[in-house]
Amino acid sequence: MLATGRVAKQKEIAQSTRRVANQGKATVLALGKAFPSNVVSQENLVEEYLREIKCDDPSIKEKLQHLCKTTTVKTRYTVMSSETMQKYPELATEGSPTIKQRLEIANEAVVQMAYEASLACIKEWGRGVEDITHLVYVSSSEFRLPGGDLYLSAQLGLSNEVQRVMFYFLGCYGGVSGMRVAKDIAENNPGSRVLLTTSETMVLGFRPPNKARPYDLVGAALFGDGAAALIIGADPTESESPFMELHYALQQFLPGTQGVIDGRLSEEGISFKLGRELPQKIEDNIEEFCKKLVAKAGSGSLELNDLFWAVHPGGPAILNGLETKLKLKPEKLECSRQALVDYGNASSNTIFYIMDKVRDELEKKGRSGEEWGLGLAFGPGITFEGFLMRSL
Repeated sequence: MLATGRVAKQKEIAQSTRRVANQGKATVLALGKAFPSNVVSQENLVEEYLREIKCDDPSIKEKLQHLCKTTTVKTRYTVMSSETMQKYPELATEGSPTIKQRLEIANEAVVQMAYEASLACIKEWGRGVEDITHLVYVSSSEFRLPGGDLYLSAQLGLSNEVQRVMFYFLGCYGGVSGMRVAKDIAENNPGSRVLLTTSETMVLGFRPPNKARPYDLVGAALFGDGAAALIIGADPTESESPFMELHYALQQFLPGTQGVIDGRLSEEGISFKLGRELPQKIEDNIEEFCKKLVAKAGSGSLELNDLFWAVHPGGPAILNGLETKLKLKPEKLECSRQALVDYGNASSNTIFYIMDKVRDELEKKGRSGEEWGLGLAFGPGITFEGFLMRSL
């Protein structure tokens, strides 16, 4: 749906069925998305990927084919393309020091996607860039001084007094971390309007397959690129159309799990190691975490299946484990599963792609839709980030 159509629909809903936001609570006023132009179909991935990296090992081909099926991903968007590989053939060479080349690609691509997502978000919001008071910028895909937050501010034409916060290298939970900080800014600075942007590319982690590093193939079959943007503010004006209240935020890390998700930056880019115990660690601790969030709704009668759910899909195993552990109805995680199908795991962006799908589903239901919901993401640490949200 075009942004103008979205705004018109939101105003129509606001006149009839929209709930009223609590005074002083941060709300999501608009959402935008952006993607690179290169679309990868999972059906064609294996042949294209192996051809680009000049790999003819049948065992690697068989494993990648298996992974492409088990990830459930159908399409992804990537900055990497055949043109990229022609310009930088060294990216496909094992052991080649390519961090300079990777950053040349990533730094430019990440800000461009963030810019496009921000424009889409601002258009939906309906107010001018001069009304943006704060910028929260999230990325695990670039590295430079000054950072992408400054380049994005300049490209958007934000005030040179806009208050900027950067989050680098948080991984999959970075989007929810950014939302938590944006909430605090909005609620403690009356009249403020926070632009939160996330932008990611997997260029830094692209590596030719090696049997000693099986996780490289998981990344090839699972991860995607893109960007997202939100406008967050408290006490919406009549011209604004909030769709979600950010009621309560919670962060928690699991002691002794620092090595379960491990990423290291070297001359060859970022290398990841993902422990097999990750899904089980999340499953073992998720119920208590969710109950802490739900308790803040102030209603002792709320059950987990009474909520809407936006869960970052690190992979199908995590979603399956949560569904089983929390005894959720299959439809509760459908928006998370569909985002995985449509975009893959796009790191910090993914939670916002899911929230966009949740928004569509709740709009269809109107007043009969769930009022309360949870937003969850997991990442290095192991760190849990969670939100109790209220649909407006």
